[in-house]
Amino acid sequence: MRRKIAWPGLCFLAILFLVSCQAKGRQGKEEARKISPELTYTHSMDLAYAKQFSVDYYEGGYALLTIEEDEDRFLIIPEGAPVPGGLKPDIVSLRQPVENIYLVASAVMDMFVAMDSLASIRFSGTKPDGWYIEEARRAMDEGEILYAGNYSAPDYERILAEHCGLAVENTMIYHSPEVKEQLERFEIPVLVDHSSYEEEPLGRTEWVKCYGLLTGNEEKAMEAFRVQEEAFQTVEATGTKSGKSVAFFYVTGGGAVNVRKPSDYLAKMIRLAGGTYLAPGGSGKESGGSSMTVQMEEFYQTAKEADYLIYNSAVDSELGSLEELLEKNRLLGNFRAVQEGNVYCTAKNLYQSSMELGVIISDLHKILTQKGEELVYFYPLT
Repeated sequence: MRRKIAWPGLCFLAILFLVSCQAKGRQGKEEARKISPELTYTHSMDLAYAKQFSVDYYEGGYALLTIEEDEDRFLIIPEGAPVPGGLKPDIVSLRQPVENIYLVASAVMDMFVAMDSLASIRFSGTKPDGWYIEEARRAMDEGEILYAGNYSAPDYERILAEHCGLAVENTMIYHSPEVKEQLERFEIPVLVDHSSYEEEPLGRTEWVKCYGLLTGNEEKAMEAFRVQEEAFQTVEATGTKSGKSVAFFYVTGGGAVNVRKPSDYLAKMIRLAGGTYLAPGGSGKESGGSSMTVQMEEFYQTAKEADYLIYNSAVDSELGSLEELLEKNRLLGNFRAVQEGNVYCTAKNLYQSSMELGVIISDLHKILTQKGEELVYFYPLT
């Protein structure tokens, strides 16, 4: 005969299991922080939203940066301080402040601008005409930042000649692993930015704290993040849902429609601003992890009654009028938002403005509540 375990007993066993797992987790973290017999752990960086990186601090101003997704670890060594002995072999040493950076992850550029650390960047993986951040374009035009090839074809000779201190790549580097290996063979450390993997939109922005650590500008980074967090909290404090629905899209060259998936950060920002995000049910062809492509007929069935349409010109070209939108497909004229004059277009710099997510959420909230206030990253089509 099987013995029955009473519910109180099951609850006790479950609690015991959870406590055991938590204890093992703490022990694992404590063990991971023992990186050198010469370093004593003091505390960790306070992160409100970001989950893809962490920072542990040690006596003497040392800091351990861990990129959680890859489990890559970098020891940030204060200027003039010695490299500690007995350092774990998997840890890459970076002396603060890191200089002559080769920046391939374009979303990171705005973070360097926000904390006044543009001088730390010497090489760009984007050409001057590809930047919509004015400071970056101007620095390249003036020769302060040099083009050194994209993620799959870097200019190794130029990078080596000017003593590159760090390559900051985006996750596209995983499609060209031989490039990462070659850079490391040349003793150029490679940090892969995972800000796009953050579940919370402001988690992306919080990566500015990571780069503030590298450049020795932590205080400026903290302040830059605080400004965006406050912009978000101002919207959150209203506590109101607009009840309005939004479709965010652009029309491809072949006449199909590209939309962001409901799990994408832009879709989440629309919800954070008080809106309801509309997207097809998933029968479309995926184009990367954050968007999908569907036929116009399927988009019509999903979004024809949307209260607002937002055209994504950050990928396609900016539109100057509602007529230009209708020229892409006359079926758009049957959409409720078009008929009621509730169509907006994004600015070209939307995706590169990683330090403006709080402002972007605020803009979306203004659109949904029809406050009529001036917008920064969107404009109406008439």
